[in-house]
Amino acid sequence: MDNRNRNTAIMLIFAGLFFLFGSIFGFMSVSSVILIWLGLYKVRTDGDAKGYIVLIIGALMLLGTHLSIVAALILISLGYFFIKSRRVHRDDRYIQHQTIVESLRWDREPWVPKSMSRWSLLGEVRMDLSLAMQEEEEVTVMLQGVAGDIDVILPMDYGLSVEANVVLGRVGIGDEKDSGLMSKRLWQSPNYLESPHKMKLIVSYFVGDIEITMV
Repeated sequence: MDNRNRNTAIMLIFAGLFFLFGSIFGFMSVSSVILIWLGLYKVRTDGDAKGYIVLIIGALMLLGTHLSIVAALILISLGYFFIKSRRVHRDDRYIQHQTIVESLRWDREPWVPKSMSRWSLLGEVRMDLSLAMQEEEEVTVMLQGVAGDIDVILPMDYGLSVEANVVLGRVGIGDEKDSGLMSKRLWQSPNYLESPHKMKLIVSYFVGDIEITMV
């Protein structure tokens, strides 16, 4: 099959899925989810404001059509966040933060990892562990919310344990990519147990794009 026929086949399949899910869940709802996904993809590939604009438009469309459902999802997510925060941290010495929109850029200069739990309606996190100036042997970082774009750079000498859950989206660790509905990954770097510095990363979003890149 040449590229033109393959592209035609993909377009037909996409159109069929759009009409199928649109008839079940409503065309406005499906369009909103597609815009949110495109916004996350745009933010990841280009990193400019256009991706956020598309993401916000999709979120507003979803809010306008299913306000009660979205409000329920937010409340469920927040409740689960508070319960799980207490479970994953060994003591009370951790940072807890909730916000509507969050953008964290820990990939430009040295930074100090701390145990934390962060919830956001829309979240973007860039984390370069090769720049980490870690003071503790192990930290626990929990990132949770409704829609998120998480990008982690993992050096060979750093230990990382990952628990990733997305209802709709993609989880990529190295060359292994899982995408679609209800994606879940449990992964641990080979040197985790003996590494002098390590992190437990727990990520959970309804719509998410999670990428772990090993260098």
